[in-house]
Amino acid sequence: SDELSRSVSDFRKDVVDGLQPTDIEGITEPAAQEITTYLTAARAALGAIPTQDTIIVERFFDESGGMQLVLHAPFGSRINRAWGLALRKRFCRQFNFELQAAATEDAVLLSLGPQHSFPLADVFRYLHPATARDVLVQAFLDAPVFQTRWRWNSTISLAIPRNRGGKKVPAPLQRAMADDLMAAVFPDAAACAENIQGDRQLPDHPLINQTVRDCLEEAMDFEGLARVLGRIHRGEIECIARDTVEPSPLSHDIINSAPFSFLDDAPLEERRTHMVSTGRSGILDESAIERVRDEERPDPRDADELHDAMLTAGYLHDDEISREMMDTLVAARRAGCLNGVWVTAERLPEFLAVHRQTVNFSAPPSRVRTWTREDAIVELLRGRLSLVGPTTAQALSESLRITESEANTALLTLESEGAILRGTFEGPNEWCDRRLLARIHRYTLNRLRAEIEPVNVADLTRFLFSWQHVTLKLSGVDGLRKILHQLEGFEVSVTAWEKSILPARMDRYDSSFLDTLSLGGEIGWAKLTSGVALFPRDHMDAWLPTDLPQTLLSVAAQNILDTLRSRGASFLKRDEALEELIEAGLVTSDGFAGRHGRWSLLSQARDGSFAGAQDKWTEIQAWALLRRYGVVFRRMLTREPAAAPWRDLARVYRRLEARGEIRGGRFVNGMSGEQFALPEAVERLREVRREGPDGRVIAISACDPLNLAGILDSGERIRAVATNRIAYRDGVPMSVMEGDYLRPLAEIDSTIAMEVASALAGRRVPVASGFVGR
Repeated sequence: SDELSRSVSDFRKDVVDGLQPTDIEGITEPAAQEITTYLTAARAALGAIPTQDTIIVERFFDESGGMQLVLHAPFGSRINRAWGLALRKRFCRQFNFELQAAATEDAVLLSLGPQHSFPLADVFRYLHPATARDVLVQAFLDAPVFQTRWRWNSTISLAIPRNRGGKKVPAPLQRAMADDLMAAVFPDAAACAENIQGDRQLPDHPLINQTVRDCLEEAMDFEGLARVLGRIHRGEIECIARDTVEPSPLSHDIINSAPFSFLDDAPLEERRTHMVSTGRSGILDESAIERVRDEERPDPRDADELHDAMLTAGYLHDDEISREMMDTLVAARRAGCLNGVWVTAERLPEFLAVHRQTVNFSAPPSRVRTWTREDAIVELLRGRLSLVGPTTAQALSESLRITESEANTALLTLESEGAILRGTFEGPNEWCDRRLLARIHRYTLNRLRAEIEPVNVADLTRFLFSWQHVTLKLSGVDGLRKILHQLEGFEVSVTAWEKSILPARMDRYDSSFLDTLSLGGEIGWAKLTSGVALFPRDHMDAWLPTDLPQTLLSVAAQNILDTLRSRGASFLKRDEALEELIEAGLVTSDGFAGRHGRWSLLSQARDGSFAGAQDKWTEIQAWALLRRYGVVFRRMLTREPAAAPWRDLARVYRRLEARGEIRGGRFVNGMSGEQFALPEAVERLREVRREGPDGRVIAISACDPLNLAGILDSGERIRAVATNRIAYRDGVPMSVMEGDYLRPLAEIDSTIAMEVASALAGRRVPVASGFVGR
């Protein structure tokens, strides 16, 4: 509704004006924090936040070399659908090219091809309030909305019978009769497009008039659009144009919008928006621009290669050539200097059309043609732009020794061909060859993979203590739920879960919390390979092994198994036979470890459900490992026996990286192979490195997933059993307590020896190594 759209706009203004998460009423503080973070990121990418008083048009490349245009306008879907259809029709008429388009409550999207090049700011004035209605009517005549409304009106007006002979007329027949009526009343609507010239004239027929009114006033809101266009033309709405490296956070919604938002008939699987990488937004990287310029700068090995470079570039200056090679070309009359620039004989006719003068060499007969001054300037600047990257009209006019107005005219011609693009790249009002700009965008994106300096193992370990809430504990059932989703699929003994793993991450852990989640159906458990794993119940199939080893069961255990198979889930007394089935990975219970609840067969969940769904389950595991560690690479999975092979996980991670959902790169030093990380984990890694060590001593159980000693570094591996404990200081393993024996793993300063020993023993003890008394 208009009221909701205005409220969204006002809320965005409040956030821009400094509204804090604690000031937002009606939702939880974490949700309020997410909203403000989201809008802050959008403002950083676009320079402003779209509201009903400030609209923003954004343009960015996709992976095919085309571009996507997003108009951010929070006016609601009825206005935006009208705006999108009219803009699509205007583009079609200007470029003779049908566009894919979509419209949501907050934005309009147009998928542009390589043929489209235009000043981005002109989009705001492509429609005028005085003529927009006619454009919109012509646009929706080909849209599904017109046919749908026509069928509705022709049926409720009884022009099409709904019943015949006491029976309901089938819907397909009603549609066919409605189409026939349309052809009779409005022939142009059903006519061949090749035989229609100009706009289609609407007949003065009550059903046509009603259908047009319904489309303009009910399916869409043309009056609202007209008011918006009027405000734009009166300067009451601030209009901002932005060329971005990647889509801003606000664009992600419409890029991935549902089919009901589409304004054309292209199916979901053929949308050009699938070729958009939604990662991080930003401006063009200066080093990427310089890299492209360096790649395009002529670097000939001999005179022939210099000649080829000049043919492509059109002309070169003194500081862009080797004088020795040029002298060879001049002596052979293959090139010469005219008006201070160097030109090949083949391109001499173009240059002479711009600067008339006498020369002592001539073009080959095959290259002689008559050039107008305007055409010659266009071709020479086309070649020049393929060399220099982003530049201004003034710089080009100076390089060719022409006026700036002549350069601008030629640049507009090249822009209309789609060969170059206008925008703000290094500064305002610049032009760039489309091919070079696409390469600059690609190099800028590649920089994102390398923008974080890899951390060392100690920093990674400190990060993991923070990431897994060991240094900042959670509390309550909600905190436990978050921890269990992070530790999904990790295997340890039942005792270790409740005595070591969960208490290390929670403030005042209570076993009733786990029963609440398991008996409520949120969390399930099972014996997988080496221990018991916890996971969300709807992820159970992702972690169960595809096949179980043949186990010889006792008679009592086999009887229980047969009972569960015949009767289904049952309440059973926990005894040795049931323990045997648990150990074999055949049964589970509603309650954790079977303290309460019914028992059921795990094989029922596994049979027939895993086949054909391995990609789905591997992706679930891939996300679980990212939530657990933040940064994932092959060596990190040493203690993950239930996880899929790294080759399968890496395939999923590459796909997620291509979609922009995670980051790939080099995040940790000394780790071979590919590394992948969550974007928020990358930011936290930066913070950990920036904050530096704090001298804090942390002790964990050796069966904890954070026991990566000897895995991430070259030190000694500590056996992952619950009776062993490891003490870390600043991410470095200092000492291990095996039973009652304390053994140093690194040189321990005497000032912290007691602190390390006390952390391991859980009480104050005056030793750093040796036996600890009971």
